[in-house]
Amino acid sequence: MASSVPTLGALLRGVRNREGWTLKQMSEKSGIPVSTLSKVEHDRLTLTYDKLYQVAQRLGLRMSELFAESSDEAPAAITARRSLCDIDHAVRVETHNYDYYFLCTDLRRKRMIPVISKIRAKTSKEFGELVHHAGEEFVYVLNGRVTVNTEHYDTVTLEAGQSIYIDSSMGHAYLAAEGCDEATVLAVMSSADEELLQSLMTMHEGH
Repeated sequence: MASSVPTLGALLRGVRNREGWTLKQMSEKSGIPVSTLSKVEHDRLTLTYDKLYQVAQRLGLRMSELFAESSDEAPAAITARRSLCDIDHAVRVETHNYDYYFLCTDLRRKRMIPVISKIRAKTSKEFGELVHHAGEEFVYVLNGRVTVNTEHYDTVTLEAGQSIYIDSSMGHAYLAAEGCDEATVLAVMSSADEELLQSLMTMHEGH
């Protein structure tokens, strides 16, 4: 039987239980109302990126710590691992430009970060500055049309079923193409940087 994939609510509840805090104490420390925390823990509400970043900052945590189970044991050799997940059990994080659905968050120290992303930004002005982060990434368009702006290449538009592979350190932005209100892509990002997840989320702090 497949292990259940933790939701954002379960992850936050795990942090609270690990520290021995009540909901009220967690609320006071994080600045998030008790009622909101309760709904998140019961998976009736998600948090925007700004709120999630606020929680991490107020609790003195790295963003990546919210997406990894706690363990005092030495890292085990990565052998025969697997994780089953779907978008309904992904950890959702909202940013101005995208909705991220992080998949397979029960696996720690992954060298690849699989994400379903819903792209809303339609113009470069709306998106803001091109983003850069460590590693490489592969993006496959599931539905809609996506305009890809990169630092060293001409702009290209991808239709559903098309894909692109880029060096992530090159400035880049994904936009919903003209006539498309929202596009959905599968993105797989890879890096030797164990803090890749934190980098991916921090780069959208101002977006």
